[in-house]
Amino acid sequence: MKVKGFNHITLIVGDLPTSLGYYERILGLKKIHHGNTDAYLEWGNAWICLMERKEYLQKDQRQTRGVDHIAFSIAEADFDEAVTKLIEHQVQIVRGPVERGGGRVVNFLDPDGVQLELNTSNLEKRMKDWG
Repeated sequence: MKVKGFNHITLIVGDLPTSLGYYERILGLKKIHHGNTDAYLEWGNAWICLMERKEYLQKDQRQTRGVDHIAFSIAEADFDEAVTKLIEHQVQIVRGPVERGGGRVVNFLDPDGVQLELNTSNLEKRMKDWG
């Protein structure tokens, strides 16, 4: 598998305006998109997505705020080979492969259940798709 680098991280937050303010004011990240329950912030060559999920701690103790998933960039030319490798190694795939956000995506779990993602897109393509 030829992972090119870090792509993005998605964080589950309890209050989007509070978290968005923190990442903008304290860390100096640039807001690219602000929806009803999500916001995208530029982070160098990567991005952070904040997803508001107020209901998580109220309904299901297994769903918590914090890291939703960590995404790695991969070239389009290497994507199919990477998915084949995941399948060959019996890695649990939880979504995809699918076309999403201007690229191809597959989400899977590491041995401790941390959700990882391979993504051929970038923030600019993602915002065009979200537009």
